[in-house]
Amino acid sequence: MTISINGSVLEGGGQILRNSVALSALLSKPVFIHDIRKGRKPPGLKNQHRTGLELAAEIASAKLTGAVNGSTEIEFIPGNLKTPSHFTADAVTAGSTTLLLQIAFPLLLFSPQASDTSVSSLNLKGGTNATQAPQIDYTQNVFLPFVRRHFGIKADVQIKKRGYFPKGGGEVLVTVTPLVHQLQSFRLLERGEIRGIRGIAHLAGLPDHIGTRMVEGAKRCLSAQLGDVPIEIENRRERNDNMAGAGSGIVLWAELEGGGIIGGSAVGRKGIDATDLGVRAAQDLLRGLDAGGCVDEWLEDQIIIFMALADGLSEILTARQLQLHTRTAIWVAEQLTEAKFSTEELESGHTIIRCQGIGYRPR
Repeated sequence: MTISINGSVLEGGGQILRNSVALSALLSKPVFIHDIRKGRKPPGLKNQHRTGLELAAEIASAKLTGAVNGSTEIEFIPGNLKTPSHFTADAVTAGSTTLLLQIAFPLLLFSPQASDTSVSSLNLKGGTNATQAPQIDYTQNVFLPFVRRHFGIKADVQIKKRGYFPKGGGEVLVTVTPLVHQLQSFRLLERGEIRGIRGIAHLAGLPDHIGTRMVEGAKRCLSAQLGDVPIEIENRRERNDNMAGAGSGIVLWAELEGGGIIGGSAVGRKGIDATDLGVRAAQDLLRGLDAGGCVDEWLEDQIIIFMALADGLSEILTARQLQLHTRTAIWVAEQLTEAKFSTEELESGHTIIRCQGIGYRPR
């Protein structure tokens, strides 16, 4: 029986599409998604959404209908997972490689033929550092370390070529070892102290001083607020053969004693001073730290699908108020799985998200 998903619920963006299709493919549940990005201007599928759907359909041997740019409804009828294998996807434009990864990554984790030596790989082309999606450096240094530690996932991302807006043209290589066992559940309820702050200020096709000033701005802002916390920010200039157009950005992350991680970032644009860009990234990180959770708001919503698939009870301390992205991810998981989510508001004002996962195993 096909499950109907309203694509305009809550956040009403591409996340509903990505999570619904990923769960559909894993659980062999056909989905019809309507009113896709209804509140956006323009509504419907953009190039990167269509590319992501086509990628998921290839991995899951699915029948996909309605996936054309501007469409507000699609049907996805999954077949058998082709993992482990090698896949490619090209957003053509500066469409985000990290958003393409979000729809494919859960599928690459599982394989009916999983073994200790099997590996899937994914070559993604498009934008690597954009304003409306996590930067690829965030995926490398915040998302992946977290899911490795807490879910037992083995995966890596290599940046082959930077692709900045509006040209795109970047390329990343993702390698994933399919799980031999179920996803492990986890418990993360204590933040602990900040162990240290690390970061990457990256630039391509621009003067060297831009990277230096990004680092200086970030360090000055963080030191003023955090005192003697160790801060290490790499200034990385890309080679001419490792870029597709000029651009810059900075990603920071705070590693917490309890096992949590908080990220902050900013992407360069014309008219923004490089020092100010570093300050903006630092302020973004400080807001995440001030919120009081064990993860930042962008990591919070990305781990919901894995909590739903994991074996057993997962618990995590989050910020004072659940983000709309997180509430949307929970809603999608509840439409398509038997996972049981609950939240508890503490006297401190913080929230604990709990999920009794389904202990998913591929067919």
